[in-house]
Amino acid sequence: MSTEIAHLRRRLVEFLIQSTTQLKLPPIVKYSSLSLFFDRFRPCVVRLSVWVLMVDGLTTQMSFCHSSSDVSRKLLDPLVCRFLQKKKAQHWLLQPLTESNLQLFVLISIWISCKMHCSRGLSVQSMKSLGDKVITEQLFTVGDFLEAELVFLKVLRFEIGTLNIAYTLLEDLFIQFKEVAKVGELLNFEACMDMMDLLYEKEETSVLYQSSTSLAVSILVT
Repeated sequence: MSTEIAHLRRRLVEFLIQSTTQLKLPPIVKYSSLSLFFDRFRPCVVRLSVWVLMVDGLTTQMSFCHSSSDVSRKLLDPLVCRFLQKKKAQHWLLQPLTESNLQLFVLISIWISCKMHCSRGLSVQSMKSLGDKVITEQLFTVGDFLEAELVFLKVLRFEIGTLNIAYTLLEDLFIQFKEVAKVGELLNFEACMDMMDLLYEKEETSVLYQSSTSLAVSILVT
């Protein structure tokens, strides 16, 4: 991961944590948001960016290249290019993918998580009010928030379950460990959460661990 991307990720993680702190939301909302945005949404956005690069590249080739190979003819087919251009146009909030737009989607991940885990969800007006304070480079309307939520859900194909995220597994393991082992009394759950925050900042949640269970166990025994 390049230094610039790493710094952007760290800023977005800090942005998410600070936003959930300002809203005084429980930890489950914070970690559900981290999972939705960094483990699911962001990888999908990266794949979408590849599609966009393909659109731009094929459009350029359409103008200057007349290759005779079968593969090139397929790639340069006008129907293929139009399909990719349509794919790109469907996600205008993702193009260009500025830091402000990413911050908007971070707030959307918090909003969705709050709806799932809080007895009383936040209104769109509350989210816009927070956005006006914490997103400094761009002003988003209520309509932008509503549209961003729909785009977010579509990118995730509406798969927003958070029962098996690392936080819930860590919490369950923590309780079980304290019940069956004397050393469990020495464990500090706050320290476990701090470690998870650090791993998200460094992207080691996805690079080093292939499952939520292995991540939760690793944090607990460290």
